[in-house]
Amino acid sequence: MLKSKTFLKKTRAGGVMKIVREHYLRDDIGCGAPGCAACGGAHEGPVLEPQPLDPASSLCPQPHYLLPDTNVLLHQIDVLEDPAIRNVIVLQTVLQEVRNRSAPVYKRIRDLTSNQEKHFYTFTNEHHRETYIEQKQGENSNDRNDRAIRVAAKWYNEHLKKMSAENELQVILITNDRKNKEKAIEEGIPAFTCEEYVKSLTANPELIDRLACLSEEGNEIESGKIIFSEHLPLSKLQQGIKSGTYLQGTFRASRENYLEATVWVHGDAEENKEIILQGLKNLNRAIHEDIVAVELLPKNQWVAPSSVVLQDEGQNEDDVEKEEETERILKTAVNEKMLKPTGRVVGIIKRNWRPYCGMLSKSDIKESRRHLFTPAEKRIPRIRIETRQASALEGRRIIVAIDGWPRNSRYPNGHFVKNLGEVGDKETETEVLLLEHDVPHQPFSQAVLSFLPKMPWSITESDMKNREDLRHLCVCSVDPPGCTDIDDALHCRELENGNLEVGVHIADVSHFIRPGNALDQESARRGTTVYLCEKRIDMVPELLSSNLCSLRCNVDRLAFSCIWEMNHNAEILKTRFTKSAINSKASLTYAEAQMRIDSATMNDDITISLRGLNKLAKILKKRRIEKGALTLSSPEVRFHMDSETHDPIDLQTKELRETNSMVEEFMLLANISVAKKIHEEFSEHALLRKHPAPPPSNYEILVKAAKSKNLEVKTDTAKALADSLDQADSATFPYLNTLLRILATRCMMQAVYFCSGMDNDFHHYGLASPIYTHFTSPIRRYADIIVHRLLAVAIGADCTYPELTDKHKLADLCKNLNFRHKMAQYAQRASVAFHTQLFFKSKGIVSEEAYILFVKKNAIVVLIPKYGLEGTVFFEEKDKPKPRLIYDDEIPSLKIENTVFHIFDKVKVKIMLDSSNLQHQKIRMSLVEPQIPGISIPINTSNMDISEPEKKKKKLEK
Repeated sequence: MLKSKTFLKKTRAGGVMKIVREHYLRDDIGCGAPGCAACGGAHEGPVLEPQPLDPASSLCPQPHYLLPDTNVLLHQIDVLEDPAIRNVIVLQTVLQEVRNRSAPVYKRIRDLTSNQEKHFYTFTNEHHRETYIEQKQGENSNDRNDRAIRVAAKWYNEHLKKMSAENELQVILITNDRKNKEKAIEEGIPAFTCEEYVKSLTANPELIDRLACLSEEGNEIESGKIIFSEHLPLSKLQQGIKSGTYLQGTFRASRENYLEATVWVHGDAEENKEIILQGLKNLNRAIHEDIVAVELLPKNQWVAPSSVVLQDEGQNEDDVEKEEETERILKTAVNEKMLKPTGRVVGIIKRNWRPYCGMLSKSDIKESRRHLFTPAEKRIPRIRIETRQASALEGRRIIVAIDGWPRNSRYPNGHFVKNLGEVGDKETETEVLLLEHDVPHQPFSQAVLSFLPKMPWSITESDMKNREDLRHLCVCSVDPPGCTDIDDALHCRELENGNLEVGVHIADVSHFIRPGNALDQESARRGTTVYLCEKRIDMVPELLSSNLCSLRCNVDRLAFSCIWEMNHNAEILKTRFTKSAINSKASLTYAEAQMRIDSATMNDDITISLRGLNKLAKILKKRRIEKGALTLSSPEVRFHMDSETHDPIDLQTKELRETNSMVEEFMLLANISVAKKIHEEFSEHALLRKHPAPPPSNYEILVKAAKSKNLEVKTDTAKALADSLDQADSATFPYLNTLLRILATRCMMQAVYFCSGMDNDFHHYGLASPIYTHFTSPIRRYADIIVHRLLAVAIGADCTYPELTDKHKLADLCKNLNFRHKMAQYAQRASVAFHTQLFFKSKGIVSEEAYILFVKKNAIVVLIPKYGLEGTVFFEEKDKPKPRLIYDDEIPSLKIENTVFHIFDKVKVKIMLDSSNLQHQKIRMSLVEPQIPGISIPINTSNMDISEPEKKKKKLEK
């Protein structure tokens, strides 16, 4: 049966165009109930159960299916995902609305409908002859959709009665819309609100905790006192942004101080790029990463960023007066120069909430169901939830979602989603760490795995099309020990003309991952492989990462090769790129390669090749540093694991050898050569990587710190900085240079991917290179796969596709890749921090030498070289007399009683694990030396190890 809609549309030219939309209706669409004679098994995909017995509802004791409306799906998805809820009919009307309103919820619904055990059935009511309805005149689309849902529910109930006379099966409409429910009951449809139905499931009381509390009025605190000013409606905000009264930006809460935040203003205006917000009322219920509208305060109310470290310790959740007193501490006398544009949040443009991991802080009131939840992420405020299982959840990591934040509540309201496991348990903590950093870590789906090559795999004749056979070359790889995802291999040989041929061979991942398929989409979403202390979250399935794409020795592998002809002075005479087949002759570790180079007796092909590479790499590095490339430093830590328990038993800073540098030089050279080539071919849509020069203000701390040690650091160019760091040596303090380099690293900007057609500044500051990209690690970085595809098109080895030459699509991709890379870095740091805690848990209390990296108003931040560990020593403690502190921002220095601390001063600290707060177990540091009465603690530990750490350098993540 065919329905058609006709309407007239005015064209740009002023003419009138008639449009006819055809809508087909069918009568062979199955209802999803097995054994239904009328439908004759016309069901596709998972179907409902014939006799749904669970869950037992006191409101509806007979067997039933559930039919939720759009709002229930959107807001109560956590309830629907619970294993107790099964046999749900999802209407096409509802699914389309959800798709338009929330992509993440839509994806979760699709996952539910494809899960066989849940028995969720999608019913195409808009194309079923008996359930399709036309929009009435004067009826808005919302009311029409509500009516369509009621019509489908009514049809279902009548349809199921036909199955058999004694059949008691019912379809229950679940809706939180009062009018919709009333109309349904009038029409004889059994209907309940989500809350009524969930509370009737007496066998599953824990489901109540997962209900989202939507009516903000219902959850108002008894005091009812308004704390926050009202958020303006979106229409007013848009007008204000247009007229310039308000500014739109991203809200970034501070980790150090819960009463402070900054808003990064969107747009290209130079002034007021960053606006500071101080105090609860000015933060006005914005949450980290929300898009907000702010109003600038008059200049006489501007403030300076506070140097105070403040954590939200309050147990009494609505003690706002106390907060106001704390806010006064922030307002310290500062000189005019320090004041920054200051504002207040007037409205929320877009909430960027996600489910948060953390712990329950149980209420002191014995029978209370209301408790505060403390998120693991310090930038997220505590959340008030209602739960009946508080005792069971104490000491466990849980997930909570935010529902709303009323004006009269000190904290937002939320609901319990999931119990992850015991605090401190390694598996649980790793799960928290991955969830908190939004690292996609679910196993690869069948759809993704279906695009992998069938095993056993070998190189075929068609694979060799447009490919050179380089299997005869003496190629080898050099990697860290235990590396299974080998991206790169090298060769070097002398040519007949006396020059050298050097090749960098990179795994040809783009041969296996074809554009647009499920495997490609999943790799693009993940963006990067994430390396935790004892776990690797792969970007591509293991068959590729550790086998078919890994350039292991003595097996044929497909590669993408960059081959140079060089003279003995490492000057490039010719460059060529080709897809190839190689057979690596050796997979070496850095130490093994170093041993071969240094050995007097070894003179085989591999060793000669390595020596040639090493000699050229030294020349390349020297030339790069002369140009102004920076050699910065950061303390990198490696754990030695216990083979049985997998707990860390020793901690050491990583050692870097000459061979690390050798591999790095050729990777940099390949990346630069490829960047030039793809930009030559595709000036508008090459994927490149840039490292912006830091603004001069970033260097203030470095210059001041050096000055306090009578050293001058010039920062006008990268070359000037590199030279002054090389000259900054102290005979009496050999570690000073490493400290300066560590501090210089902190001043740097983040390197980012970008699309060449959307930017005109290509320069890579850290490498002093005018152009740069990532080509050498396609197994673990998606950016490199795109670069491989661009290069393959440039040399005619592969064909292009529309997205590859769409600069807007490429810019969006870069945005996701930059986010994923940043999150991967943070997740790695968090993993090191957790393993460091495990280490000190078993080690007990130790005292070590440390150096001051930063001085704050009430604390010093120190680095312990032996462990590569950073921590804060606080000088103001609760319930202890406050010492006399004088902070000088100019030098910078902090005077405590009669002792003055400067950056880079050597101190001795006691390190112990503080488990008083289970949620944020932290390494606690207290001062041992210099001794200050009432502050320092006596040494009573015998395990002292005072050895000057040797100078170590670490490559930048370029």
